[in-house]
Amino acid sequence: MKIVVFCINPLFPDQVMGGAPKHLQSVAVYLGELGHDVTVLCTQRSDSSQPFRWHENVEVLPVLPYHQPFPQPYAIPGYAMAAIIQTVGQHLQTADRFYMHDGEFLFPFVYRHVPTVVSLRDNVYPETLHGSFLFQGDTLILISENSRQHFLHTAGRFFKGYAERTTVIHNGVDWNHFKYTKPDKILDIVPVEPGAYPIVLHPHRPEASKGIRETLAVVDRLVHQYGFADLKVLVPKWLDLKLSGSAELRAFYEGIEADIAQRGLAAHIVFHDWIPQSLMPQYFSLGAVTLALGSFVESFGNSVYESLGCGTPSIPARISSHRELLPEHLIDKVDYGDIEEAARLAAGIIREGRRTSPETMAYLHEHYSVEKQRQAYADTILNARRRDELPYRLAPMNDQTRFVLPSWCYQARQGIYHDFHAGYLQEPALDQLLNRYPQGFTLAQAAAEGVERDAVLAWYRDGYLTPVV
Repeated sequence: MKIVVFCINPLFPDQVMGGAPKHLQSVAVYLGELGHDVTVLCTQRSDSSQPFRWHENVEVLPVLPYHQPFPQPYAIPGYAMAAIIQTVGQHLQTADRFYMHDGEFLFPFVYRHVPTVVSLRDNVYPETLHGSFLFQGDTLILISENSRQHFLHTAGRFFKGYAERTTVIHNGVDWNHFKYTKPDKILDIVPVEPGAYPIVLHPHRPEASKGIRETLAVVDRLVHQYGFADLKVLVPKWLDLKLSGSAELRAFYEGIEADIAQRGLAAHIVFHDWIPQSLMPQYFSLGAVTLALGSFVESFGNSVYESLGCGTPSIPARISSHRELLPEHLIDKVDYGDIEEAARLAAGIIREGRRTSPETMAYLHEHYSVEKQRQAYADTILNARRRDELPYRLAPMNDQTRFVLPSWCYQARQGIYHDFHAGYLQEPALDQLLNRYPQGFTLAQAAAEGVERDAVLAWYRDGYLTPVV
């Protein structure tokens, strides 16, 4: 088959910028190994503008004039959008299948004639969200049940048959690659001495929501309260720092450096170059513990689980998919913002020299295998068939509407946590309604509990409730 793949990210022959491109490469190469002719269309930029191959059957063409650097890829003139449509459309003229990685090609009329599979890789970025509402493909892949519920509670409300076109295919990890690996070549990039002192890992891109400030707050306590006076923290620098026009990133790093200085942590933070995928197992194996304490609404969150595969315990915040992917007894989790608990857990892991438990490792290998992921994607793409357009529907909100807690909220000790507000709502009346009516409540039932209509609708508008459709 001739398979055309769309990716809004820039791609590289030997560098992977984030989880989504990594999984795209894995799936594309697998399809190539099966003998299919795969063409990947992606964003062009100054350091990635020439065609290259990931496999003899997989050609990557960096030809799409999306805005760089990230974000706002659609901050481009109309003629650039027209050029994108022209390029993708011409490739689809002879395609047997179209696979859209992350749902960010926002022109469904271009692919209506081709069996199309779309995967949504995040719950946050505007282009992905727009893509979820514009979806007119044959199958929609989500990478966690939490993410699937998110899109059913949003875009899925307005299209009959939307849910039936969704399927969950968890991200897979190559456990033959992500296993304990003695640090060697990684030391040419990261100037540390393994075994000489505890090493904390913060393997995330430079966004505030990815938790760098929470990591610094925890490290502050580890150094100044728990007595780890020689501790080191590894923090990657983003590739875009090398590009012109990255003033926002530079300002971000300047703010982080000011925070480091204020906390007296300059001797403990090691900024390093971006790590190639081939060395990530060595990188994770360096660590005593990996922190993932940000509020970013992950649809999966690969680094937490890759670290565990290499033997290094992870401490994630209970945000979005991290509430789902590993049971509580198999990983240490904290409520978002609970710096004291995160520091206590990290200190215990470091002092005990704890590594990933056999039970956790077995669960990871059983549920998040790259072989299962690749096969599931290939089966879904190769067996896609043209389906009718999804019809728009509107279910009016009225006195019979039932409201439930959406997938992006949960009831925590501090209140109702909201992934997109990154905070807690302390509202006993809402807690009581949710506890009494776990399958949803109507305005009349709320009124019977002394809660006025306007209060319920305000909670709905703020995203603490969603209607059952």
